[in-house]
Amino acid sequence: MVIDLPAPVQQRPREQPIDVDALSGALRDRVDGEVRFDAGTRGAYSTDASNFRQVPIGVVVPRTPDAAVDAIAVARRFGAPVLSRGGGTSLAGQCTNTAVVIDWSKYCHRVETVDAGNRSCVVQPGIVLDELNRQLADTGLRFGPEPATHMNCTLGGMIGNNSCGATAQRTGKVVDNLARLEVLLYDGTRFWCGPTSDEEYAEIERRGDLRSSIYRQLRQIRDGYAEEIRRRFPDIPRRVSGYNLDSLLPEHEFDVAGLLTGSESTLVTVLRAELKLVPVIKEKSLVVLGYPDIGAAGDAVPAVLPHQPIALEGVDHKLIRDEQLKNLNPQALSELPQGRAFLMVQFGGDDQDEADRRAEQLIRELRGSEHEPSVAFVDDAEREAELWQVREAGLGATAHVPHRPDTFEGWEDSAVPPDRLGDYLRRLRGLYEEFGYASDTGPSLYGHFGQGCVHTRIPFDLYTAHGVRAYRRFMERAADLVAEFGGSFSGEHGDGQSRGELLTRMFGDRIVDAFGRLKAIFDPQDRMNPGKVVAPYRLDENLRLGGDWGPWDPQHLYFSYPDDSGSLAEAANRCVGVGRCRQHSNSGGEVMCPSYQVTGEEEHSTRGRARLLFEMLNGHGDSPVTDGWRSDAVHDALDLCLACKGCKTDCPANVDMASYKVEFMSHYYRGRPWKRPRSDYAIGWVPAVAQLVSRLRIAPLVNRLSHTAALHAVAIRLAALADREVPPFAEQTLQQWFTDRRATGDGHRGNILLWPDTFTNNFHPQVGRAAVRLLEQAGWRISMPSGPVCCGLTWISTGQLGVARRVLSRTVRQLAPHVRAGGLVLGLEPSCTAVFRSDAGELFPTDRDVRKLQDQTVTLAELLTEHSPGYQPPQVDRSAIAQVHCHQHAVMGWAADHELLQAAGVDVEQLESGCCGLAGNFGFERGHEEVSKGAAERVLLPRVRDADATTAVLADGFSCRTQIHELAGNGRHAVHLAELLADADDDQHRR
Repeated sequence: MVIDLPAPVQQRPREQPIDVDALSGALRDRVDGEVRFDAGTRGAYSTDASNFRQVPIGVVVPRTPDAAVDAIAVARRFGAPVLSRGGGTSLAGQCTNTAVVIDWSKYCHRVETVDAGNRSCVVQPGIVLDELNRQLADTGLRFGPEPATHMNCTLGGMIGNNSCGATAQRTGKVVDNLARLEVLLYDGTRFWCGPTSDEEYAEIERRGDLRSSIYRQLRQIRDGYAEEIRRRFPDIPRRVSGYNLDSLLPEHEFDVAGLLTGSESTLVTVLRAELKLVPVIKEKSLVVLGYPDIGAAGDAVPAVLPHQPIALEGVDHKLIRDEQLKNLNPQALSELPQGRAFLMVQFGGDDQDEADRRAEQLIRELRGSEHEPSVAFVDDAEREAELWQVREAGLGATAHVPHRPDTFEGWEDSAVPPDRLGDYLRRLRGLYEEFGYASDTGPSLYGHFGQGCVHTRIPFDLYTAHGVRAYRRFMERAADLVAEFGGSFSGEHGDGQSRGELLTRMFGDRIVDAFGRLKAIFDPQDRMNPGKVVAPYRLDENLRLGGDWGPWDPQHLYFSYPDDSGSLAEAANRCVGVGRCRQHSNSGGEVMCPSYQVTGEEEHSTRGRARLLFEMLNGHGDSPVTDGWRSDAVHDALDLCLACKGCKTDCPANVDMASYKVEFMSHYYRGRPWKRPRSDYAIGWVPAVAQLVSRLRIAPLVNRLSHTAALHAVAIRLAALADREVPPFAEQTLQQWFTDRRATGDGHRGNILLWPDTFTNNFHPQVGRAAVRLLEQAGWRISMPSGPVCCGLTWISTGQLGVARRVLSRTVRQLAPHVRAGGLVLGLEPSCTAVFRSDAGELFPTDRDVRKLQDQTVTLAELLTEHSPGYQPPQVDRSAIAQVHCHQHAVMGWAADHELLQAAGVDVEQLESGCCGLAGNFGFERGHEEVSKGAAERVLLPRVRDADATTAVLADGFSCRTQIHELAGNGRHAVHLAELLADADDDQHRR
């Protein structure tokens, strides 16, 4: 029986009005999941990691794959387009559309079965790659492809894009690692698919159902276009552009799952996937080869490939420069060999000797050849991981570099035959020069050089109409260049909207016609992610910026945003969508984003909040967020931000959501103090209350009252606080103790001003007393302000920035004589220290005394390691686990503490726990209890409970110590670094 193929989908149908209220109601009635059509959700999902922006109709978060089937059935009833989304990190615009977005990542992340004997597993599409591989660890197997976003990309997204990553040198693309897919068509047809033998095909055809009709039409596609497919599809390792029509050829066993891989949610919805697994490489070694330029590095690739590396990556000196400017991976960068371009060649083996042998053989064969490099050889796993971060940090490192034009994706993913890579890189550089993109600060080139895949971010001017026209011309010229080299426009990121329009230049009219016919087989109404790949939107429409972008840019701000030209619009645009904030573990010691880790909500990630702030500025006039500073949608998203500042350091684009949050909250409540939560006043004004309690010496009375059950219940209700233990006031403050004591020691190192922050002074003065004992033994003379002082932290963290500025200004004036004389200021509480080191400078950018205070404030560890020559700490000789305060992680860092503890003989483990969850005021505010405790229970509290009784629990932050004291149980409590060392010092002197 002959079936004529449907006419190709060649242009998007005219959109018919959709009854959105009825659609959302029907979804809520039928779907087991969360249905969200609110402004905040739509704003948070309005873009991905690309240049494009389209506000979705609404978002469905299904709890099961079957719930997603129901959601699509409802969408079909209303004629609404549908878009599946995983981690939302796509760079070509395929994860943004005016459609019903199905977000798989929150609930549909189960590993359903594992068959270690057959090296396979079945997963739901929302599972994150790193999480999958963690769950497979005991089997000795893993899923092979590993993109740089492995900590937050989902398997569904990887299938949609046909992802690869550095490991594809060994394991290939996703299409090479799939056994079967369970898929759903927009019309409701549902089936499992994979390679199909003639016998299996005959059985499917006999059924006479919708699936059989689809398979017959796919056979016609195969038979009608086979020779053209073989002629026009580039025979290179990294051809990802277009649909995988080659998977239908006999040599690929009529693999329908392979055909649908990389189709970017435009043909089907993937419900489940059966994956092929590979053995974990037991040992690895890394060789870094240095060359004079990136073209020479590309030329050397064919000489390296016969040695069968498991990864072969390239980076140029501009990527290294950008990472140095952003202080990324400093230790690893210092270990690179000489050169201005580098190949990172990784070998694997069953043991270290085998991996090293392979690396040494490569070095021997390159020595004396035309491709002889300078060499750095690494076989230490920790150093190797640091160097690998140099390559993985590429996207973030090149996005927002200080004092450089912003760079953008668009032509970030081309691939050519590896044996022509050097010539292509030189020609691409020439194209940069022709378009004025290749200044000394121009784009870096890096990527998966072993498979000819080149990544880059280009300083396109996407802010003006002229710049957008130049961007279009460049894209067209670059496409022609790759076609000339027999390459692919995309090597792993997909086509989406960036490259869909250009596919004719690569494949020719006939193959693009076949793509349209394929689309018509699976989605004749063009309801699956319309406008991407087939009948695509133009590459210069739906731009997130563009010449017509005209955002509201508020002028009266509290923070100065020095890295964003003082502009909140530029700050909100800083997020590039890479999704690092959506991590599911704190491996590598990262902190962000604790609320996302607990809730799994896009709006509670740094990226989601940044998108909402961007939408609040309404640069295109169609934003769902329309109320500016009065936006409840933005307020609600920011409310669960812990202001941990983790993103300030951990985000590749250095988004500082803690500052954005308090800036917004200050304006949101401005002129209407009655709307501000009472908890803001109760917590924000703690320093004033503490000063009153201290002056009247009524701490015992206040403590009795606050710990009387009935009065406690009344107080927390009146103050709108969470039902938590109220930290007791110290009966003698640090300042009172210091005034009454007699100094000891000779003070030969000079004078240090110890800052009596509110928490150390009024709640935990034992920390300050320990610091004084320790420092006097170390030869320092201690001074301390005697009157009431405060850095303003609690007013900053509650968004009362007007009060904070007044308090901080008064403090700076009091400290001015000391800092003008060159004196150091010692901070014991990390959050208060961070105010002096960071917030103060952004609140008072032109104040010279503030700049001096910023430069001359030190932590205890910095004082003893960097400003105390010859100092030897007392020997502690015990193990410890350390909860590093978020603000210390983000602003001061923990390197000096680690160095000091090692010198003291402490076997210390820095917990990969992220934020403790209390986060100053956050955990005390009503409505935050679940997130606060959830953050603590992820890693911190279990590790504290499991620690041996002799193991010290180190936590310099008052919040961290409070959280551990209240929630860890078993009488466990944490100590400050000063207490640990001072106690050891006292013991040493007693002996």
